[in-house]
Amino acid sequence: MKKSLVLTTIALSTLLSGTLAQAKDEFGTITGPLMGQTPPGMTAEPFAPGIVSKAGWELEGVFAPGMQEFYFTLDRGVYEGPNKTGFRPTVIGFRQQNNTWVKFTEFLRTGEVSFSPDGQRMHMAEGYRDRLGNGWTERQSLGPMFDREDWGIMRLSASSKGTYVFDDYKNEVVRISKLKDGQRQAPKVMSKVVNSGAMTAHPFIAPDESYLIWDSEREDGFGDSDLYISFKQQDGSWGKAINMGAAVNSDKWDAYATVTPDGKYLLFNRGVSDDNKNVDVYWVDASIIDILRAKQ
Repeated sequence: MKKSLVLTTIALSTLLSGTLAQAKDEFGTITGPLMGQTPPGMTAEPFAPGIVSKAGWELEGVFAPGMQEFYFTLDRGVYEGPNKTGFRPTVIGFRQQNNTWVKFTEFLRTGEVSFSPDGQRMHMAEGYRDRLGNGWTERQSLGPMFDREDWGIMRLSASSKGTYVFDDYKNEVVRISKLKDGQRQAPKVMSKVVNSGAMTAHPFIAPDESYLIWDSEREDGFGDSDLYISFKQQDGSWGKAINMGAAVNSDKWDAYATVTPDGKYLLFNRGVSDDNKNVDVYWVDASIIDILRAKQ
């Protein structure tokens, strides 16, 4: 082996060891399924307290299909880029290896992370990354149908049928785009079932399209933004918007729901402080969805 290659190998090994040591110092050693957490009951509780949910801004927790990867977003502090906003939302990715969760990636957030049901695509607003070996491609645009100056997509959720549901903070609406005969259809604003109230955002569509969850400020809410659910009806329409109730919602900001790929848990954001500078990831048993379905 050439000397330069040996030195490069040593340098990479040292860098990797340093990165793993830094991650261990920041997050500790995490073992067992579900990021080492005991499953929640029927009332929402913080997810991974002291690891993910701390006294700061941590949110957008999501497991990738297969339940072997977990991603969430935190604020890394002053952003030194051209805008210098003083805010640097950063995605942290963990992967389970030999029963231990290892931080394997960290990148600036450019759209809220969600996954295609097959796990091969990471959606990030109007962009995406595809799986490539043990990693991901660079972020690419979904094209001019979605990548528009007059829209502000935060989160895009995809079903197994290829349907996209996404929000738009510039216009405060949720839109839907279906595939028909393999062709992407122009996005349409969803009905008043979804687009009522204020700050309607962060939709999640079930892989089989049997339900849709989103957050909104409405008169029947608990105070701030609440999580709502609508179930697909036999005629293909969306049923009435149902507040997900006190087991999920609070008088704080509750938003950005996602159901784990195994269908067992619902994760979402909750503002712990009134100014939302302290936001945590919460979770609850997803069987609450079946209870609400029975009551619709």
